[in-house]
Amino acid sequence: MRAAFRTGAVATLAAAALIMTGCSADTGSEGTADDPIELTYWAWAPNLDKVVDLWNDEHPEIQVTVNKQDGGDPAITKLLTAIKAGSGAPDLIQAEYQKIPTLVSSDALADLSDAGASDLADQFSDGTWDSVTLGGDAVYAIPQDTGPMMFFYRDDIFQQLGLSVPTTWDEYAAVARALHAADPSKYLGTFSANDAGWFAGLAQQAKSEWWSIDGEAWGVGIDEEPTQRVAEYWGGLVQEGVIDNKPMYTPEWNAGLNDGTQVGWLGAVWGPGVLSGNAADTAGLWKAATLPTWGGDASNGNWGGSSTAVTSQSKNVEAAVEFATWLNTDPDAVQALVTETGIYPASTDAAASSLTEAPEFFSNQADFYDVAADAAASVAPFQYGPNVNVAFSAYNDEFAKAAEAKTVDAFLAAVTAMQQVTVDDLESSGFTVAD
Repeated sequence: MRAAFRTGAVATLAAAALIMTGCSADTGSEGTADDPIELTYWAWAPNLDKVVDLWNDEHPEIQVTVNKQDGGDPAITKLLTAIKAGSGAPDLIQAEYQKIPTLVSSDALADLSDAGASDLADQFSDGTWDSVTLGGDAVYAIPQDTGPMMFFYRDDIFQQLGLSVPTTWDEYAAVARALHAADPSKYLGTFSANDAGWFAGLAQQAKSEWWSIDGEAWGVGIDEEPTQRVAEYWGGLVQEGVIDNKPMYTPEWNAGLNDGTQVGWLGAVWGPGVLSGNAADTAGLWKAATLPTWGGDASNGNWGGSSTAVTSQSKNVEAAVEFATWLNTDPDAVQALVTETGIYPASTDAAASSLTEAPEFFSNQADFYDVAADAAASVAPFQYGPNVNVAFSAYNDEFAKAAEAKTVDAFLAAVTAMQQVTVDDLESSGFTVAD
């Protein structure tokens, strides 16, 4: 189904953003050491102020102040409140990729294409760059970090049972069955009904388009073949009982990582931090591989990641872009981001130069970041929409019921319900729905 833009005065605002003509702000005058341009940056990454200190020491003419924020929805809500009030917004904000369409539709972000950001496209994977351009010519942010999905598995248990690392989803299902048959207490993974971002990444790998832009219309394509295929696959494994159906990040799941009942995890490149925190006793026993594929098609999904955006109220867009470009592409800056904040850089060249040693938890796998680079390079484009929070909430509600029911039909019904909830919300928020 297609959703057209809001009508009336709101349509004028939204269409300007969503047709991707963007928003242009006063770029301000050049600063000097005696009279510097002062930029504010709302962000939540830990120790980001230490990285920004490097910039401030080298650029007395442009000084950046980091204001630490709560991540996720609270920061976005705070920004939108400031934008609506017409004052109080920062120059820059750390924005998760899935939040960019919401911010663009609210006229909260500046189009950075005229400030030189368009020249950065070749420094990022196509899928990552698509996330900050909404598939058009406008540039709404500069990618900072990314979360290509990866498959983590207990290498010791695989060797003990003579299991091969699956490279396709058919092979993954076969290994899941063999593992559970050998030891019914063990699972190759779990279907997590409370992790919409995780499921979105799996749908992205299958080349789903949950949202799309067609002229002046949003398309909603959740209940279509790619996502149906993913849901049917996982519903089948849960129905068989060869995959667990309990949520991630619970005490039970954490314990399973440590005691060997959870033998695998479909996570993302930031997974070593999760594993080291929840399964410290298993350091050196896990290995990482790229995600199994659909029939060998080199495609991957993304789970997490954020960008540096410039707000529509900034009076110094060019200075802000200069800083954001340095922060996310300069080798020294990216190395500092890796060291201080623990990110996986979105810039492909910077990632290669700054990630030369495997994470300590994976010290047994020297090529960890080579595997991660392969995973990052194959991330498929995926368009988020202006009501991603509603779709994600619907996932949690509908798939919780499906995981409890443990049937393929229930999983497919959950996808249909997600689609309807998402479209209904667009309509009730002032959008019109077209076929």
